[in-house]
Amino acid sequence: MNFHLSQMPERTARPRTYGLTMVNDKGLSVADARNLVSGAGPHVDLVKLAFGTPLVTAGLKEKIQVFQDAGIPVYFGGLLFEAFVIRNQFSDYLDLLKEYNISYIEVSDGSIDIPHEEKCRYIEQLSKYGVVLSEVGSKDKDREHITPPYQWIKLMQAELGAGASYIVAEARETGTVGLYRNSGEVREGLVQEILTKVPAEKILWEAPQKDQQLYFLTLIGANANLGNINPVEVIALEAMRVGLRGDTFNLYLKNQ
Repeated sequence: MNFHLSQMPERTARPRTYGLTMVNDKGLSVADARNLVSGAGPHVDLVKLAFGTPLVTAGLKEKIQVFQDAGIPVYFGGLLFEAFVIRNQFSDYLDLLKEYNISYIEVSDGSIDIPHEEKCRYIEQLSKYGVVLSEVGSKDKDREHITPPYQWIKLMQAELGAGASYIVAEARETGTVGLYRNSGEVREGLVQEILTKVPAEKILWEAPQKDQQLYFLTLIGANANLGNINPVEVIALEAMRVGLRGDTFNLYLKNQ
């Protein structure tokens, strides 16, 4: 931080294992990546190259290197994993991870149907290559088949047991599925029930909207793991984490 203020929450230090900020990169250029590192690098813990963007991004290797040189792990969005699996190209996916020196790996089943036992086998196999982030909740995009809390917990526990380091609690880039209602409102009962069985440090909550970020910071504290953050919102989020935005101004003050 640039100067001292009393009554500030203690933030975990990089490289963090929790208190993570994951940026959702939907097509940053190499120059954009350099600007993000320059302006907000100390507050970015992970960069996800969203959905299938790696295939069509110019200067992909150079951009990944910019982040990696800054100590920021990069990973491919789960949809790319699914795109390889559905085409029976899983071995090619492993080669891709090696080619780009990717050591964080997202496993998801939001666009294809993978039996859960098979998904866990992928997690187990990929955990030998790096840090696995396993996504839960994507099926809730079908509003007629909302997954009950006990099932979320069962899936999360099984995937952690299979070797996932983190569970990504799904919201999509819009913040209107999975953890949230169509309006973006948090499914509070779901979240609070999950937290009775799964450690908060192991969950990366996708929270693209400010009110969603505020909810988790208020509930869990400054070191909630938050994902799908817009690159231009990283500094604003960090300010909110430490009580220097109007929404969280009074969270840490003892003598108001």
